[in-house]
Amino acid sequence: MRKPIVGVLANAHLINDQYWIQGSSRMNVEAIADAADAMPLIIPSLPGRLELDDILPACDGFLLTGGRPNVHPEEYGHKPTPAHGDFDRDRDGIALPLIRSCVERGQPILGVCRGFQEFNVAMGGTLHPEIRNLPGRMNHRMPPDGTIEEKFAHRHPIKMIPGSPYIDLFRSDEVMVNSLHGQGIEEPGPRVIIDGTAPDGTPEAITIKDAPGFAMAVQWHPEYKATEDPVSRPLFEAFGNALRDWQRGLPLAAE
Repeated sequence: MRKPIVGVLANAHLINDQYWIQGSSRMNVEAIADAADAMPLIIPSLPGRLELDDILPACDGFLLTGGRPNVHPEEYGHKPTPAHGDFDRDRDGIALPLIRSCVERGQPILGVCRGFQEFNVAMGGTLHPEIRNLPGRMNHRMPPDGTIEEKFAHRHPIKMIPGSPYIDLFRSDEVMVNSLHGQGIEEPGPRVIIDGTAPDGTPEAITIKDAPGFAMAVQWHPEYKATEDPVSRPLFEAFGNALRDWQRGLPLAAE
């Protein structure tokens, strides 16, 4: 059996003020290849040129990565403000319907950072533009200075709710993570289960109620040193196992 194919949703990047490219970080590609034992395939975020009916059968599952632009607040009924930062409406146009389709079909999908926020919006939830401004919340943003190791170092623990599937993955109800983000869940979507939270109450791990397949998203960055980290490795391994189950027809896709 061939290795499963994972569609890695791309972000737009402007090079030399004139060349737009679609790409993803090497860490995301390596995490899929090495920790999930799958083949990464970068999917351009160009909804005007790609159809979900073409994307879905081309891949066994999908990784929704982090990215600097945020989900546009119009997608969850809010008005944009300077605090919402930059946007990528093209990625919104691919990611949100892709999540809903994968959840319905039971096709494996994993969300990371922005992907975590996309999960919530796709399932009817809302986001707060700057959680560090909320009373009692810490600053979860990436430090502006330092080495890669310093920027992606573990920041705080995550506590899982009783019965969470993450406990089975991590063999613990509390793990240390490298959470790096500015926005966060304000109101969870009706089917969004908040499985894990930071010490300040910020949601950091979610699943989707009654999803027939692998549908998990985390607010931290498990792609960093995915094969070495004791939390990242089992998450990507579980994703890889779900991809191989999909290849074998388990779970069956909804027709």
